[in-house]
Amino acid sequence: MTDDAAEAERRVSSSPAAHLQTSGPRSPGVGVNFGTVKTGDEIVQAAATLPAPETVRPAARIVGLPRPATPVFLGRLDDYERLEQVLAAAGETVVVTQALYGMGGVGKSELALQFAHRSRARYEAVWWVTAESPQQVEAGLAELTRHLVQDAARAATTEDAAAWAVGWLRAHPGWLLLLDNVTDPTHVAGLLGRLEGGHALITSRRDVRWPGTTRTLRLGLLDPEPSAELITAITGHTAPRDREAAAEIARELGYLPLALDQAAAYIRQTRITLGRYLGLLQRHPARYYAKAANGDKAQATIARLWDITLETLQDQAPEAAELALVLAQYAPADIPRLMLGGGNEQAVQAADAALGVLASHSMIDLTDEVVEMHRLTRAAVLSRDQGTSEDHAHSAARDLALAWLQATLPEDPESDVTGWPVWRSLVGHVEAIAARHASFRPSEQLSQVLDQTGLFLLAEGDYQRANEVLTTAATIAEAVLGPDHPDVAARLRHLAATYRALGRAVEALPLEQRALAITMAALGPDHHHVAIGLAHVAATYRALGRAAEALPLDQRALAIAEAALGPDHPSIALALGNLAVTLRAVGRWAETLPLEHRAFAITEATLGPDHPDVAIGLGNLAVTLRALGRAAEALPLEQRASTIAEAALGPDHPDVATRLANLAATHRALGRATEALPLDKRALAITEAALGPHHPDVATRLANLAATHRALGRATEALAGITRAEQCAVAALGTEHPTTRSLQKYADHLKDLFGVPD
Repeated sequence: MTDDAAEAERRVSSSPAAHLQTSGPRSPGVGVNFGTVKTGDEIVQAAATLPAPETVRPAARIVGLPRPATPVFLGRLDDYERLEQVLAAAGETVVVTQALYGMGGVGKSELALQFAHRSRARYEAVWWVTAESPQQVEAGLAELTRHLVQDAARAATTEDAAAWAVGWLRAHPGWLLLLDNVTDPTHVAGLLGRLEGGHALITSRRDVRWPGTTRTLRLGLLDPEPSAELITAITGHTAPRDREAAAEIARELGYLPLALDQAAAYIRQTRITLGRYLGLLQRHPARYYAKAANGDKAQATIARLWDITLETLQDQAPEAAELALVLAQYAPADIPRLMLGGGNEQAVQAADAALGVLASHSMIDLTDEVVEMHRLTRAAVLSRDQGTSEDHAHSAARDLALAWLQATLPEDPESDVTGWPVWRSLVGHVEAIAARHASFRPSEQLSQVLDQTGLFLLAEGDYQRANEVLTTAATIAEAVLGPDHPDVAARLRHLAATYRALGRAVEALPLEQRALAITMAALGPDHHHVAIGLAHVAATYRALGRAAEALPLDQRALAIAEAALGPDHPSIALALGNLAVTLRAVGRWAETLPLEHRAFAITEATLGPDHPDVAIGLGNLAVTLRALGRAAEALPLEQRASTIAEAALGPDHPDVATRLANLAATHRALGRATEALPLDKRALAITEAALGPHHPDVATRLANLAATHRALGRATEALAGITRAEQCAVAALGTEHPTTRSLQKYADHLKDLFGVPD
């Protein structure tokens, strides 16, 4: 009862679906002339005459900023100090420029504004210029001229007034010029080349090569704690439950400062609770970010920010705009670059070029391995032009994203462990694709991708997640292919395997039986997929304590597989292992050993010595040897099995718990309960963490631990453990299941042994 038999049948669930895989000599001189002049004999007097820039000295310090800095400025101390150090250390004889760059809404402008307010005492002039275009740069400089010489500048052209402002800055060192939201370095390169004697501070969404010796400082997102504090400080909601809601709002908004400001302003103005706003946010992603004070342009910026960028890209680099829409189909973080292009060299090169454009606009973060698109960016991209003629673009992007993803999926997700690192990087993107396709027409291609993903998750031991993915895969397959297609049978089998792994064999059985009937009707009684179906039904019978009913199914499955595939196919090893498990369950231990030896030999020869299926074969052999009184022979097999499983699957996989529990049982059989104890404890901890406290396997682990405590003479611990095991089995399996009855008998035995009355 206390020995764990490894379940080889988990590996028989391979899908039958195929794997798919951007001056004349008499020119006039009229002092400093900013009017209209023609060279030659005809002179037209300037419409306005501005004084020489060096003669204009303002009576007071000049400060021209768009708004006061926010009093709630959190989480940027380190960034502010770095900015201050760079500019404070610079000499005043040349222009030292500092570029703040990062994605829209990250707080670049606010940091620049904070610096301007806090440092204005050290400058003779502090002037802010919105610099999204050359025209705006010129207009901003012209405003400085109009501030300094209002009457004289009234009739000057914008171009002439801007040129005068540059002359004034050159003649008066000790200024700070802030150029906000520069979209292209060439728009300010000429200006920076003419300036000297002060500091220029640039903000931009683009990380590009800036003119001269410009130094750059990248701003990232706020940390979670100051993000939540910013919301509570602005709204004034500071109760404990408000702090919790603020933390969740901040997480939903991705810790993006401008979005946090807008959310807080909306909450404050509408007088709603943080909890209510959180509900609105969750029901309407990317829609309420602009719901701030009426008429406040800054609070509406985030809603328009990405539309503006995307419009620019569609004009200047349409391939980048298209790629942004494809990227938005995936999960926003850690998009593998190896996936983009789907393995087609020309498409990969085009994607790389487009990535560079998107990165320069700070729409994505880019490394040599992964791409990241902020969730607000993704939401804005996905919501743009929905319900219009652009729907075709969204549909094409969904299809392309799915095709690239499928082309990247490694084959044989259950057995090819070399592909598992790639699978781990792709699962989140599969789920994101599935969510994007949920409201659109079902696709067999998506069903195939989800099916393969579910099998990987099953192999990984993530049974609940596998169940969710495979439920969707089966539903889509049946809708697209009809209820009697053999691929539908495969999806049903795989889904049933997750129910069985979750300890819900009752739910698995009708799925297995239906899958078998479909397969037999579609492919005939002797097809090797029928053998797979028979093995799955037998596995569910065993899980239900009905091993006698499983035995003829396993025997027939082995016969069909051998006839269809030959004696040395890996599937034969699985069929042999399944039959051996069933023979053990009906008490025919002596018949199992030759089956297990043969199964192990096939597995090791076909999959190599370090494959996790080899660990299962070793474990099965060891269980039988121990039952036959040959524990000393079982011990090295269990030790090797544990080493292989942990190396291949990681320390927290349910199969590792099985290996540890079996190793502990062998130690107990050899009279080494002290060595068994830490193994049993760790096996229980892994199983509870992976499968939850009420899974049938937890009852088995508890019984194993109780047996070890008993061997150590610890009556209290043994009785407490077996009592909990019995309760767990009753809850999970019912009172009539063989496992429950066996545990009840063992509990009675312990009570008698330790003299405990019923």
